[in-house]
Amino acid sequence: MARSSTARLVIRLAGAVAFRYACFVAMVALTLINEQRSFPRLSDRFLEIVPYVPWVDEWNYWIWLAAYLPASVALLVEAPRRCIRFLITGGLLSLVRGVCVLMTGLGPVKEEQVGLNAGVSADAWISDTLEVANPLKVFFEGSAHTHLNQDLFFSGHVSTMLLVLLYCWPYARLRRALLALNVVVVATVFLSYLHYTIDVVGAWAIAFALFVLREGGIRGLGDADPADRWKRLRPTETNLRSEER
Repeated sequence: MARSSTARLVIRLAGAVAFRYACFVAMVALTLINEQRSFPRLSDRFLEIVPYVPWVDEWNYWIWLAAYLPASVALLVEAPRRCIRFLITGGLLSLVRGVCVLMTGLGPVKEEQVGLNAGVSADAWISDTLEVANPLKVFFEGSAHTHLNQDLFFSGHVSTMLLVLLYCWPYARLRRALLALNVVVVATVFLSYLHYTIDVVGAWAIAFALFVLREGGIRGLGDADPADRWKRLRPTETNLRSEER
């Protein structure tokens, strides 16, 4: 029975991962539609006093990955059911972000990119979507830098980091580490001129609002469920009912 319960959880986890990635691909598709248009650059008083650091711009995706991926794995080890909810919420966050990017018109943050679309065309939309959605091409070939410069409101880096922090909140060691990592990632977003200030503020607001809606309010930040561990999983009726959330 215990093996059966674990097998069901693994299947749900695989489904959550697939859903998360499918939502990410949909977000990329929407943002690439947005790249076919041109928008003006905003005036940002905060960025006027923040220095641009080229090496941070070059490595910001790797910095985000080094913060986000280990935290997600730690949550999976600590609380698999909570991690499944995190993945589903993360997928929904990607969909919301794609819609927001498509509905807003913000020009590139870097002044030299104003008026220069990243090169995406309508006839190459599907192939470009698959290229940007390919993690290997994003991190090793810079496909996001090649195709995207107007996917701005709201920041994916900041929103995803806040979301993993909220889901890890009941676990003190993870919470402390993620508070520091959130500061680091926000700093890289500004130092690389990846987003406007409004994109960061919007990311905090929308990610928190979605977490509250998914987790039934602030109580979603509450104490950890001691039964939500791989070695303590039991196929009881109570557990099965809670998994239907």
